[in-house]
Amino acid sequence: MAVRLPSLNGLRAFESAARHMSFTKAAEELNVTQTAISHQIRRLEEELGVSLFLRLKDGLALTESGQDYLPGVRSAFHELRYSTEQLLASRNKPVLTISTLVSVASKWLLSRLPAFQQAFPDIEVRVSASTELVDFRHGGIDAAIRYGRGDWKGLRADFLMSDEIFPVCSPALLNGTKALSTPADLINHTMLQVSGMTADDWNLWLRAEGQPPRLAEAPRLTFDLAMMAVQAAIDGQGVCIGRSTYVDDDLRAGRLLVPFDLRLQDDLGFYLVTPHETADSKKIVALRTWLLAMRQDRETFV
Repeated sequence: MAVRLPSLNGLRAFESAARHMSFTKAAEELNVTQTAISHQIRRLEEELGVSLFLRLKDGLALTESGQDYLPGVRSAFHELRYSTEQLLASRNKPVLTISTLVSVASKWLLSRLPAFQQAFPDIEVRVSASTELVDFRHGGIDAAIRYGRGDWKGLRADFLMSDEIFPVCSPALLNGTKALSTPADLINHTMLQVSGMTADDWNLWLRAEGQPPRLAEAPRLTFDLAMMAVQAAIDGQGVCIGRSTYVDDDLRAGRLLVPFDLRLQDDLGFYLVTPHETADSKKIVALRTWLLAMRQDRETFV
């Protein structure tokens, strides 16, 4: 016997209230009164014959039944949104919103997007540059380019590229008064680096080069963003420990040079990250196909 589905309004109220853990915020999101949300959820609980929320003095909490019910309800609404998006995309020009790190956007992605738009003129591209991880379900993001090991839980991750790590500097620095003919000469220069996951790049490179520990004590200037460290190197402020993703375009343009031969291969890499539910939508398949084709041609890709 088919199970009778409960009220759609009640399900919407439940999903929103559970996401916010607040009847008030759910009411604001759904543009109804808090009383209406409370009544809709109470009616849903009566239809199901179970309690979904614990009404506590200091707020809400899901009951065990509510915790069990929420993932399926949330997934169902996500599928409805996705199906609606696909329907509308067949009538309107699809919009592809890509999230990535600020430095990846500025130093790598933006210069390559015209080629994608030429290949797929019917897709409108929007770029959201952020250092924060995105919420694919509620953030309006279709795909992200992220740095790591590709093990983001519940998401599809397609490997794009890994970095080589090596020092770079302005051509003017090599012609300056301070010598920079061997790695030991770094002790007389400001060493530019980036904080966060890549903060140890200089130490890794110096150890691989066999340099003494005293070089780790050379003057350093640290930036939050790779694009800032690279620009400081272009401006002649010091020697930057570069990564190929961020410096290859400047090397080709002659704004930077590589003073030493050693290049380290990074264990981590950049991945195209997408939700499994939308990974096979036309616009994401187009982006993935284009990026992976570029990976096959390293000269074009970097």
